[in-house]
Amino acid sequence: MSAQKPSVTAASFDAVLFDLDGVLTATAKVHDACWKKVFDGYLKERAARYNEPFRPFDPDEDYSRYVDGKPRYDGVKSFLESRGIHLPYGDPQDPPEQETICGIGNRKEELVLKTLKTEGVEVYEGSVAWVKHLRKNGIKTAVVSSSKNCLDVLQAGGIDGLFEVRVDGHVVEEQQLPGKPAPDTYLHAAALLDAEPHRAVVVEDALSGVQSGRNGNFGLVIGVNRVGREHADALRQNGADLVVNDLAEMLP
Repeated sequence: MSAQKPSVTAASFDAVLFDLDGVLTATAKVHDACWKKVFDGYLKERAARYNEPFRPFDPDEDYSRYVDGKPRYDGVKSFLESRGIHLPYGDPQDPPEQETICGIGNRKEELVLKTLKTEGVEVYEGSVAWVKHLRKNGIKTAVVSSSKNCLDVLQAGGIDGLFEVRVDGHVVEEQQLPGKPAPDTYLHAAALLDAEPHRAVVVEDALSGVQSGRNGNFGLVIGVNRVGREHADALRQNGADLVVNDLAEMLP
């Protein structure tokens, strides 16, 4: 790859497709805080009930080992089982107070939505500046996320009006699209924007995301590194043509 930064212009590309968390917003901070509050609340109540010692949820080790990257209910099940706690799975319609896997998962979901509405979410200003620049220059934009909270997050950050297309967890479920690293969610977004993959850009911060871009044969895959050098190297190894620390670097 040339050391010169590829330029994203209307002459070369018709659309740019953005992942949400880590690229446009710092949503992970909200999820981390909500997981801890929900798990610690349940573990404290259970410890008191059975006269057991209380061991809090570790937002670093427990989150990365049992929760990160998994569907919500799978994360609940995995973490609780790591503590020797086996609950009935329940039903996705379970109320948040129900002592089931789904109930606890719904408790966390309710807290996330409440937090987004009351506290908002941190938006990466460099990313927003580049999105606005792209739109001003005739390039279409889309958000591609597996989260069913995608619209809530965009609205909480005040950036829901910057994207013509949103492929989120609801669309994934309706269209039965396989998740990343399969390219299907990005290919679907490109099709909705009437953009051929070779004329579209994928922007991701996750390894599975840049793999999606590479697997879909997109014209350019940009990795956003907010972690450190090792992650930047891993993004390149997994398919990123270009790695930036902030999307403001893409502005002319």
